[in-house]
Amino acid sequence: MARLHRESHRIDRVGWLRAAVLGANDGIVSTASLIVGVAAASQGRGPILVAGVAALVAGAMSMAAGEYVSVSSQSDTERADLAKEKAELETQPEHELEELTQIYVGRGVEVGLARQVATQMMSSDALGAHARDELGISDFTTARPIQAALTSAATFATGAALPLALAAIVPLGLLVWAVSLASLLFLALLGGIGARAGGAPMLKPVLRVTFWGAIAMALTAGVGALFGVAA
Repeated sequence: MARLHRESHRIDRVGWLRAAVLGANDGIVSTASLIVGVAAASQGRGPILVAGVAALVAGAMSMAAGEYVSVSSQSDTERADLAKEKAELETQPEHELEELTQIYVGRGVEVGLARQVATQMMSSDALGAHARDELGISDFTTARPIQAALTSAATFATGAALPLALAAIVPLGLLVWAVSLASLLFLALLGGIGARAGGAPMLKPVLRVTFWGAIAMALTAGVGALFGVAA
């Protein structure tokens, strides 16, 4: 008896994984950059910690709101397209059958077989078939605003807490370099974790996040040093 081949895919993680990586990356980069910038312009630990805590709270709330609004817009568009498709299935079933048939033909299926498949798919779940094959909407990619908002807020706060904790314990004379280097290590680790969770090679994501993180912190430190000297 033939044994079933079970495959493990990671596409079902794409919704929350994108929000998690974005939130954590932004938390590390924005908070570390702000801490480095303030530290370069200030001689006291108090202003640095206040700026870091403010960045964590404001950033987490901003990420949650931004993700919810943007993903809700996607969800609204999906619902509108599904409603339109449902109406067309009720009023123009033959046209929709031909449309689905041509989609399968375009993917390399012979015309007669494509029509047979389209007919069978529409008799089972017409709206689901058109959602997947015409609109590209599936359970894996459908918009989930609340999930995206909560994931982004939680991972932003986690990412921001890392440089903030260092800012609280590292001697002031070493703070800029310590936070910068540690944040780059955090970003490299995040890139590796995100790649591993998504089943992708690690090197490119690690280099990508560390490069842009280094640019952001260098520019912010430069601005902070400039204003610190001017003061």
